[in-house]
Amino acid sequence: MRAAALALLLAASACSVAARGVERAPDAASTLADAVVGFTPQVEGAPSAEAVVLQGIAGAQRSVHVATFILTSKKIAQALVAAHQRGLDVRVVADPRLQTDRYSALTFVANQGVPVRANARYALMHHKFMVIDGRDLQTGSYNYTQAAAARNAENVLLLRNRRDVAAAYEQEWQRLWAEAEPVAPRH
Repeated sequence: MRAAALALLLAASACSVAARGVERAPDAASTLADAVVGFTPQVEGAPSAEAVVLQGIAGAQRSVHVATFILTSKKIAQALVAAHQRGLDVRVVADPRLQTDRYSALTFVANQGVPVRANARYALMHHKFMVIDGRDLQTGSYNYTQAAAARNAENVLLLRNRRDVAAAYEQEWQRLWAEAEPVAPRH
């Protein structure tokens, strides 16, 4: 089932499968693109879903725009803060319903100076994606949580050098960001 779903997604992206990733057929207007997939529980010989997310953040050179339902993963929060401290444009838009008075990874990120906004316009702001440098896209079922890394069955897809796909997600991210309210740091 996983293979069929991935094959359908990759076919829709006009990609062909290669050894550990996907290479887009080169043409005069395109650059080499690849995809990295990760699953939780981890599939033998492949990176975990969390590792793929962290790889995407670590490889960013200019920006990481995050749309997420929830953020409780300490590792992902720390990676976002590290990218912000490297001078990258890191911003997070999240669903506000899971924000509580207790300290969370989202609070930690906001307290470290990363701009965070809460989008309460929908029954659930259930997105789970990152647009990286305006050219790479990380998406999938994977919530950025401890539970997703340790207990859930999840998937992640990191598409590199797909400005066309990243641009569509960036447009959605900009829309969500514009209609969201700033989250103030709580020290």
